[in-house]
Order: sequence, then structure tokens, then C-alpha cells
Amino acid sequence: MEESQAVMGMMKIIAKWDPFKYGEEFYETEAVDIVQAVYREDRADKLAEAIQDIFEASFEQKLPIEGCQKVAEQLLFIKESSSCTP
Repeated sequence: MEESQAVMGMMKIIAKWDPFKYGEEFYETEAVDIVQAVYREDRADKLAEAIQDIFEASFEQKLPIEGCQKVAEQLLFIKESSSCTP
């Protein structure tokens, strides 16, 4: 998987998650911030905290860490898959 494909896949996962039920097209800014965080963090727990912080900054609501953790694990899996291909 190429890195650009990985980023597009990550963006889709974040959009489909739709944590506030505003519609999949609503989270473009947050998705970009989260993808940047994916490339800064290698641990799902730290990435989950970053995701939680990004959404809290935008929506002034704290998401449950469990949902953030689940998404973080999916995003890190994509990142690892993209870096393993020659």
C-alpha cells in the first residue's frame, strides 16, 4: 500500500466513524489533524488521547477513550501496512 493510499484509507475510517453523527463529510479538518498525529505516534493509547484532544478542541465535547482507542488501532494498522511494502 502506498502512503497516499494509506492516508486516503485513514481519512475514510475517520469519516465513517462519524463520532458526533454530523455526517461523514463533516470531519475533514479533524481528519487531517488525526492523520498528522498518526505519523507522530506509534502507540495506540497515545494516538487515542490525541484523537480525543483533537475532537474536544473542535467540538468542546470529550469523546469516550474506548472509541478513540479502536480508531487509533485501525489507523496504526494502516500506517504499519503502508510502511511494510517495498
